[in-house]
Amino acid sequence: MKFLNYHRLLFTVLLSLLIAVPAYGKIYYSKQEAMELAFGTEAKVERLSLFLKDDEVKRIQELARVKLDSALFTFYVGKKADEILAYAAIETHKVRTKPETLLVVLNPQGELIKVETLAFHEPPEYQPSARWYAQLFNLPLEEVSFRKKVQGISGATLSSRAALDSVRKVLAVYQVGVAEKQ
Repeated sequence: MKFLNYHRLLFTVLLSLLIAVPAYGKIYYSKQEAMELAFGTEAKVERLSLFLKDDEVKRIQELARVKLDSALFTFYVGKKADEILAYAAIETHKVRTKPETLLVVLNPQGELIKVETLAFHEPPEYQPSARWYAQLFNLPLEEVSFRKKVQGISGATLSSRAALDSVRKVLAVYQVGVAEKQ
């Protein structure tokens, strides 16, 4: 009897904790859906894996003002009739304590044209809006900064800073790893 009462109490406490702790996190798009967002449904998608040399990693980190986690970076290249439509990167980073995954899309000239949130696991009020991301479009890498052309988001400083870091990283990797090699 004591055994049953103990387990009932334990179950009740655990259940109340689950109800009391807010569950955040939303996955908006799968990888396949992200590729369709980036390139449309008719495009052929190819992977472009970059194996960056030490000097390239150093240059990218200086340009982006962000540390690279790896010397391996993957772009997805959308093509139609052998013409490049765009480059896309899927970037996952930690915002405060939980991850966010962004789709960062560049036109063939390497200019930012789209940012979509694929997954966001922080509270929804901290998520930057599509309107906020739009201010970043077509800005050169050196202007993607709160000190230059980008307006912050009150109450979502960490989210917007993490997003800017990802965008700067993708722009810098494109510049050093793709554009300079063409």
